[in-house]
Amino acid sequence: MTTGMIVAAQPEASEAGARVLMRGGNAVDAAMAAALVQGVVDPQMCGIAGFGSCQIYMPGRGVHTVIDFHGRTPLSATPDMWLDRLEGEARDGFGFILRDNANDFGYQSITTPGSLLAYSEAAGEFGTFDWADICAPAIARARAGFAVRPHVHYWWMHGGDMGRVDVTERLALSATGRAIYFDADGRLKKIGDIVVNPDLANTLERIASHGAEIFYRGEIAEEIDADMKANGGLLSRDDLADYVTVRGDPLRGSYRGYDIATNAPPGGGIMLVEMLNILERFDLAGLGHNTSDYIRIVCEAMRAATADKDTHVGDPQFVDVPLTRLTDKAYAATIAERISAGERLSVTRLDAAFEPPDTTHVAVVDKDGNCVTMTHSLGMPSGVITDGLGFMYNGCMGVFDPRPGNAGSIAPGKSRFSSVCPTIVFKKNKPHIVIGAPGGTQIAMGVLQAILNVLDFDMTMAQAVSVPRFSATSNAIDITNRIPGYTVEPLKDMGYEVIRSALTFGIAAVHGIRIDDGVLSGGADPGHDGVALGV
Repeated sequence: MTTGMIVAAQPEASEAGARVLMRGGNAVDAAMAAALVQGVVDPQMCGIAGFGSCQIYMPGRGVHTVIDFHGRTPLSATPDMWLDRLEGEARDGFGFILRDNANDFGYQSITTPGSLLAYSEAAGEFGTFDWADICAPAIARARAGFAVRPHVHYWWMHGGDMGRVDVTERLALSATGRAIYFDADGRLKKIGDIVVNPDLANTLERIASHGAEIFYRGEIAEEIDADMKANGGLLSRDDLADYVTVRGDPLRGSYRGYDIATNAPPGGGIMLVEMLNILERFDLAGLGHNTSDYIRIVCEAMRAATADKDTHVGDPQFVDVPLTRLTDKAYAATIAERISAGERLSVTRLDAAFEPPDTTHVAVVDKDGNCVTMTHSLGMPSGVITDGLGFMYNGCMGVFDPRPGNAGSIAPGKSRFSSVCPTIVFKKNKPHIVIGAPGGTQIAMGVLQAILNVLDFDMTMAQAVSVPRFSATSNAIDITNRIPGYTVEPLKDMGYEVIRSALTFGIAAVHGIRIDDGVLSGGADPGHDGVALGV
């Protein structure tokens, strides 16, 4: 009988976590071991120099907490530093385009990373394994290498379209990148080719021996600081030394009698709660899954939450986020009434570029009912790899608004907004869904649809993450290629702009576990390379 389960976007990470569960480790041990492996085998999606959010539920210990580890603006940044270089905004809201791309590529694009500190804190406080044992699978994988998988290669080739720097240029920025991601003749490695990263293995060995302290205040911090100073980076040793994660209770909501636990701002959970509150006012099952009316109503809820996010949501330490109002069911009812009346809501963007997603996710449930759901990322990876260290830094400065005075504007020490929303849905006070997704600003939209698929349409988790999705984070409706034309035509007749992706799968990559009376079933989004493993 399956008593534990892990689902992740990479088979190597799922296997590493499953082996931890088999050896008696708990959900936190498994999730952190898997996360470190993800940084090795999907090194532009996540890594120790990234950011994210992690929800941990441990009923036997009375623990239910969220560790937020968002990227923070370096202390040397200023609100108007890039204002004169602003050219536009990605259509889906995932970042701003500068004339020289300094905000998403190269040394000035890096925010202070939180991932390694969060992994370490979670493992130390809530895990049962030694830190060195948790690091061991990632070290071994970095030294032995990994085979380039289809989704990794796809992202290398297509991840930087529409105003952003090509991913191949990011991969080639550093000496390490040129050595490990390209053949001797300078061609990018192909599917099935092996990527070996001995520098990363050595760095992880140092971290395994000395803990995260070496990265934030020790020798590695000094090496990072020296590289940043030599190349005009904003990040400094002081930024690393000052970095702290943020702990808090989950943001709470409810939907048709189910309790929702997700993350608070600057994470994307506030959008998820607002959308569920709006959609609770509609008979979605009666409309039918992915019908024209269903897509219209869900997309209008997405637009409402996106517009509210753009206007009001940022780092609560810098922005007065109207949390109570945005998550209030009475407020949602007024929006639902406007949607019922046929009103089309609006999202303002500076241009029509589209930004592809890059992030990853891991969800774990163990034999004791402990649950972990964590989404972590590099944003758009900077391309920067310090000589000898092996890991790529995040490029999160690209999401901050170069215009002063807005919720997402640049300020020293400020956390960026992120759509990441690792979520647990409870049924009669017990976990029913453990879920999350990578996917840029599409994360909350993908997680929303998978939750609706389970709760309103009683899909298995595998079905819920596999059926076609859509999104509206702008005034257009984006759909994946499996949604038929006869569904789209009525929407066009109503005046909607509908943009069809050539991709079979898309709109985030949702991964989750469904629990029914102790029976576990998992779903790994087929648009990525992952797998759900029961133990």
